[in-house]
Amino acid sequence: MCRCSSAPDGGITPTLVGRNVLRLARTILEEFETLIATAKSTRSGESGRLAIGFCTSLTAGNLRSSLLEFKKAPRIELAIVERSRTQLATALRNGVLDVLIVTGGIPIVGGNTLALWSERIQAVVQEDHRLTSREVVYWTDLRDETVLLSQGNPAREIEDLLVSKLIRPEGRPKIEGHDISHGVIKSLVMMKLGISLVLESDMGTNFSGLKYREFRDGTGPSRLDYSAYWRADNDNPALESFLKLLSSRYPATSLGR
Repeated sequence: MCRCSSAPDGGITPTLVGRNVLRLARTILEEFETLIATAKSTRSGESGRLAIGFCTSLTAGNLRSSLLEFKKAPRIELAIVERSRTQLATALRNGVLDVLIVTGGIPIVGGNTLALWSERIQAVVQEDHRLTSREVVYWTDLRDETVLLSQGNPAREIEDLLVSKLIRPEGRPKIEGHDISHGVIKSLVMMKLGISLVLESDMGTNFSGLKYREFRDGTGPSRLDYSAYWRADNDNPALESFLKLLSSRYPATSLGR
């Protein structure tokens, strides 16, 4: 229960704790209202607008190149939303977003999936870290390390993969999740508070003093797969055009898979 104190007029005034709780609730509501506003702008009767959700980097990689190619189409406007995967999934189910480009599975009743590309996992380390002496890094090399993950990263998939590679708990690193951006995570790495694991699309922007090293296991590079998710009842013509572009760029997959 929130502790309260009497106001000068005899009313009840929330304490600092109470005000903080209210402020947090208000922030969450405002974020969701922003997503709803985005949806309304794309549902205004203009078929040339598309709302895309993602939680990866756009500094390099296939998503960046796909968006650049799609943007060449005349009178096509993009509304691009970056949130955690949980928030994006909720927005897609509620019709706020047209399509998601994310790693991992998202269960959606009446939804379709298009398997896309895969990306290699990279270790981000400070330039004088012991791992920089190696061309590649193996999962067993993470023992005694602290791994910093951003909410914007595919953190759950990376953590699940780490657990599957390092079955014995005593051989696993300490994992810290932070509700901060990719850039701030890299700042923490530069401060020598740990290392981070990212996908190769995050390598487009490098920070001075940081190095990337590819992760491998006994069979080769460690990868995560990307997929597109959308609601089957979404009849937005721009969505159809975008899915056709993805299907043509990645012909090994098929719509509705």
